[in-house]
Amino acid sequence: MLIAGLAALFFGYRIKKAAFFIVWFIIGMNLAVQLLPWLNGLVPQIASSELWQNLIPIAGGLLLALMGFSIEKVCVGGIVFALTLIITAQYFGTEPQTLVIGAVVGIIAAGAAVMMIKPAIIIATSVAGAYTLALALTTWVPEINPDIYYWPILIGAAALGAIVQFATTRRID
Repeated sequence: MLIAGLAALFFGYRIKKAAFFIVWFIIGMNLAVQLLPWLNGLVPQIASSELWQNLIPIAGGLLLALMGFSIEKVCVGGIVFALTLIITAQYFGTEPQTLVIGAVVGIIAAGAAVMMIKPAIIIATSVAGAYTLALALTTWVPEINPDIYYWPILIGAAALGAIVQFATTRRID
């Protein structure tokens, strides 16, 4: 997942079809992981099986990746909306009021993204790649405190990825 995130971070616009697949896979996998506790409560056999615990996030990722791969504008709008909601839920909570505010911000951001497709693709893939990088670093390196370093890693990596992509795709439409 880290390699896919780094590819999206630095080469998102150049490999936009693959980047859409990667980003939607990451979103689908994240959503499936968030839904696992609820699913485990409904079907106890899934909760007791390590195979299902590993396969369901992969299946969720593949399902959304295949759907998001097909239509570029819907894909960009969906990526921006989904990333907004994922970050909202993960770092500001899942209370209904918080999710509604996140959804409104996500809808506005998605509308703006569709109107400015190239910069939106670059920024969305940079943020998605940075999100993956921040998650991997705060998970794999226990010395990195996520409460302190998550946002600086996310913002710094997203900015670096966007700068690299804007610089290397200047003549590409």
